[in-house]
Amino acid sequence: MPDADISRLKTAVRERGKPFRILVVDDEEWVRDVFRDFCQVADTFEVDVAGGGNEAIDMMRRSTYDLVTLDLIMPEMSGLEVLTAIGDMAARIPVMVITGNATDKLVDRAGVLGANRVIYKPVRLESFIAEAASALLR
Repeated sequence: MPDADISRLKTAVRERGKPFRILVVDDEEWVRDVFRDFCQVADTFEVDVAGGGNEAIDMMRRSTYDLVTLDLIMPEMSGLEVLTAIGDMAARIPVMVITGNATDKLVDRAGVLGANRVIYKPVRLESFIAEAASALLR
């Protein structure tokens, strides 16, 4: 269990007076569910989920998020297209790309478009919390 990262996140939540808001974007429901469960373990996040790029962009127009986790390879709209839209709407929001089968070229392009972190599936709880803490507490 990533106790030190969770402790740092809880301290930050107390100081800011509200939980961190995370948007999880992945076309696979089970992946969204796992990441939502990861966030509940830390007890410092409010989580929304989107099953694709268009839904994510709509949600970002209606709400403010502190962090977005984003799959790169999705059927309706690629993660790169979503990253571009996020950059146009909220350039300062950290984005963690979480991918299972993206090429190095796609991952490099994601970095150019503003992704702060890249995590490869399968993702362990400890890695997810550590990367989220790093992105949120920078």
